[in-house]
Amino acid sequence: MSVKTGAPVLEASGIGVRFGGIHALDGVGLTLRSGEVCGLIGPNGAGKTTFFDVLSGIRRPDEGRVLLDGEDVTRRSPVWRARHGMRRTFQRQQLFGQLTVEDNLLVAQEWRGGGGGPAADLVAAPTRRAYERRRRAQAATMLRACGLESLAGSYAGTLPVGQARMVELARAGVEGARVVLLDEPASGMSEEEMGQLKAVVRHLTDEQGCAVLLVEHNVAFVMDLCARIVVLDLGTRLAEGSPADVRADPAVRDAYLGPAG
Repeated sequence: MSVKTGAPVLEASGIGVRFGGIHALDGVGLTLRSGEVCGLIGPNGAGKTTFFDVLSGIRRPDEGRVLLDGEDVTRRSPVWRARHGMRRTFQRQQLFGQLTVEDNLLVAQEWRGGGGGPAADLVAAPTRRAYERRRRAQAATMLRACGLESLAGSYAGTLPVGQARMVELARAGVEGARVVLLDEPASGMSEEEMGQLKAVVRHLTDEQGCAVLLVEHNVAFVMDLCARIVVLDLGTRLAEGSPADVRADPAVRDAYLGPAG
């Protein structure tokens, strides 16, 4: 059963980032709810990646704060945020190329540990065996959802761009994801792969109640997938609304989309 858009999961308010005298972000805010997929678009230099860096903890803002499930995480590390359900992919692929596709997903779950420490590993304690079965079942479920079952044993470093991006998405969503930040996920994908990407994002939001925020320059892809779109320009929020509202906004057309065809 699908999960309807619910309570706020990720909230950013008054985010400001300066590089010297340049305001990369100036008072930017956004609220993302569980079960929602929201698009973040704008021209190059609008501040989209900087905003992602602030949300994920890679960069601390000069002003403003970030809340995850109502808790102020502005000063929390990227690792802490990831372990509490905030996941991110990057423009440049970040796979463990020398591991298999399945192992990339298993590694993403390893941080919890299985209890008993190294001794439990050595003697194959029941708790460790149960944990391993659970990890592999979760990985198999996500691989199936992403259409990657046949590639489970392939080395991630051998995959073409489109499949590699699907592995990144599978790894981000495999266990306990509350928010997934996708930075240009459709880049390098074929039309068929983009269709699969849409299906996986909808699986995350509808079936798992995850919130998804994506940056993407393929405007048609964003308009089709997202119920709500936020537009940044020169570090400020230019517009927000439905795909139809954003497409019809004269300021957005002037700054980014171009004249209506």
